[in-house]
Amino acid sequence: MVKRLMFEKPLGMRDTLPFFYNQKSKAREQLKTSILSFGYLFMDTPFLEYHETVGKVSATKEQRLFKLLDQQGHTLVLRPDMTAPIARVAASQLKDAEYPLRLAYDGPVFRAQQTEGGRPAQFEQVGTELIGDHSSYGDAEVIALLVESLKQSGLEDFVITIGHIGYVKAFFNELLGEDEETTEQLLEYLYRKNYVGYREHIKLLTLNEEKKRALLELLNLRGGENVFADSKSLARNQVCMQAVNELKQLYKLLSNYGVEKYIRFDLNLISHMNYYTGILFEGYAPNLGALLCNGGRYDKLLPSFQLNASATGFAIHLERLVESLNDRTNGDNRMGIIVDEDTHGQGIKRAKELREQGYPVLLQHIDQVPDLNEFKKQLKEFEDLTSKGGNRNE
Repeated sequence: MVKRLMFEKPLGMRDTLPFFYNQKSKAREQLKTSILSFGYLFMDTPFLEYHETVGKVSATKEQRLFKLLDQQGHTLVLRPDMTAPIARVAASQLKDAEYPLRLAYDGPVFRAQQTEGGRPAQFEQVGTELIGDHSSYGDAEVIALLVESLKQSGLEDFVITIGHIGYVKAFFNELLGEDEETTEQLLEYLYRKNYVGYREHIKLLTLNEEKKRALLELLNLRGGENVFADSKSLARNQVCMQAVNELKQLYKLLSNYGVEKYIRFDLNLISHMNYYTGILFEGYAPNLGALLCNGGRYDKLLPSFQLNASATGFAIHLERLVESLNDRTNGDNRMGIIVDEDTHGQGIKRAKELREQGYPVLLQHIDQVPDLNEFKKQLKEFEDLTSKGGNRNE
């Protein structure tokens, strides 16, 4: 009897069959072409990192980390994202490099799942990190590159939603003061996009009606340029005003890049990555049902590695991009040469010539080609029929 686990995989793990593998390869190369065109350089980091360094600053919850012990007793983690490992490299091996650094990556990351739920525990990210640029020009470059990369992959129908974590936190701080528990709860509702829960929670707060009204009006700060005026009207302090000014400047720069039609604003936007400090953004595509890409400014992560530098970047979930492209072609560009006993030698020679020209060539004996065998069978039946005087028009 076959053991049950023989054909099963660990929770959240997936096999990548040839059809999807080819689609991923094509999308990956198209993304990399765009990223390289902006002057970014690709690098890689180990799958395994120390929990005490990369694991703790990755902003991934402990229960979602894959942990193991090495022979020296150190706790290791499978990298849960690429930003924290690259920050480690920037603060060590690249600390004396000329800034700003324009780095890019492509590789798998790992996040444990408690239940299957269709969520992967291993998936591939393609992304960039712009390190050492604290300006709106850096934010605009990264977002414009994200848009161009998605377009280069063949995706046309998508939207990049931009927010500012500084606005939300300063807004809550002004209205809720030192009530960190309530602040965290409201932030969690916004992150989950559970706006019903957000509204119901506000009803239960012991605040005056004016503050409750302001907290509810925050949910309306979504859309196009109109968000700027509404956000300033609702702003309660100078930090909020500065955040709105940064968004306005960013939109102007993105318009210079000609990508404004893909941009929306949402002052409710919250990320589970708690190292974001300013501009943050997410990308969505129709019928995908999950986040396509995300990124933002993280000015406090590199100081965790004793490097006083700001940074911004993005990550594209490659498998989800392939799903959103809805490419029905199988990507199989192999050429086929069918041989028999007499033509086998000639077939080998011809296959070699084509391979030297860059073509993938499959050499197959005619007896091992099911479709041709079926064709030969039908042909023989037809010949038998005609030889007996059958009607050729039947």
